[in-house]
Amino acid sequence: MSIDLENNTTSVNLATLLREGTKKSHSMAENVGFVKCFLKGVVEKTSYRKLVCNLYFVYSAMEEEMERLKDHPLISKIYFPELNRKESLESDLQFYYGSNWRNEVAPSESAKAYVQRIREVAQSAPELLVAHCYTRYLGDLSGGQILKKIAQQAMNLNEGGTAFYEFAGIPDEKAFKATYRQAMNDLPIDQTTAERIVDEANAAFKMNMNLFKELEGNLIKAIGQMLFNGLTRRRTPGSTELATAE
Repeated sequence: MSIDLENNTTSVNLATLLREGTKKSHSMAENVGFVKCFLKGVVEKTSYRKLVCNLYFVYSAMEEEMERLKDHPLISKIYFPELNRKESLESDLQFYYGSNWRNEVAPSESAKAYVQRIREVAQSAPELLVAHCYTRYLGDLSGGQILKKIAQQAMNLNEGGTAFYEFAGIPDEKAFKATYRQAMNDLPIDQTTAERIVDEANAAFKMNMNLFKELEGNLIKAIGQMLFNGLTRRRTPGSTELATAE
């Protein structure tokens, strides 16, 4: 912790506190079935497009509140519009649902709860939005390109459908993450506030896990169908081609 004598404020190494304080949550999130399958290249479009749908509502809420609070003494320090994902998610939703996508999508129960929490902290404790931005944006920047390649290969996407992972306004993601972490460390907060932000980040991880768990039913069903198709394949008479049994 450092003290700014001129302004009589304190700052803590928030980036490090968040990294260390959310390690367990991060590990738990990576071990949710949907995420484990995703990282292994098992992705199917029904589940993935529902994830995109839910993230659209989450990011829309977060970015609307960030825009509203952009002059707030704390939020202004981590206000980076180049991180915004709403438009890229809209592009992906159009890809998966078509031009009428706005009438096709709706948030799941977990997404509704996530959005409600974002709105709640934005009104009552704006400093806790730092936790939500950290949990989502730094995660997107850190693993985005890897996840993009996995999604493209798993769903045979040649063009479109992965705009969410593309940060056109951030040419150097590593450098930007360093800038963002420094901005968090420079926030004029005390240790108690920092600990509240870490607690909120752990809660945000749990909300993300709830989103992933909702998708496991569709994914298990798809994997089961794939296995069933594989077991029931037979050779058609007079042909060397494999066919699925009726």
